[in-house]
Amino acid sequence: MDNELIDALEVKMGKTLDSLEKDFQTIRAGRANPHILDKIRVDYYGTPTPIQQVGNISVPEARVLLIQPWEPKMVKAIEKAIQTSDIGINPNNDGKSIRLNFPELTEERRKDLSKDVRKKGEGAKVALRNIRRDGNDTVKKLLKAKEVTEDDQKDFETKLQKLTDKYIADVDKAVEAKTKEIMTV
Repeated sequence: MDNELIDALEVKMGKTLDSLEKDFQTIRAGRANPHILDKIRVDYYGTPTPIQQVGNISVPEARVLLIQPWEPKMVKAIEKAIQTSDIGINPNNDGKSIRLNFPELTEERRKDLSKDVRKKGEGAKVALRNIRRDGNDTVKKLLKAKEVTEDDQKDFETKLQKLTDKYIADVDKAVEAKTKEIMTV
């Protein structure tokens, strides 16, 4: 019983960590990263479509992203989508492709991004603790229904706490690594 429940909770915790890491990929750290465009959708024949599905994205220089749409008429739609997004970079349109020039991050902007990273990390930790709480509640219900013994409950809570501690440490490592990446000039 408890191993199946632990495994299910571990899968949920893994998804929480994966989600955090995907969020971190969209935070720009001073150099061009194609993942910054992951959340931006372009109007493609009336359907919101990820930019990656309407063109080729490359990094010709450390601070430049080049977007080459497969259909030339998509240039305007991509440009508009980038301008209305929250990435804070103005696209340069040459009629056939779009260039995004990433400026050097100021010290103040780096600190703001670091705060945002820590906030996202705290959100992930809260999600992990909620998963732990739900697991403990499930076992308490099983104990009341006399489907598990008190010893089983204690063992389960110990295993779940160790699992939660492991994932919280992973979140801390991810936050630390992203903060270091942002603060590196």
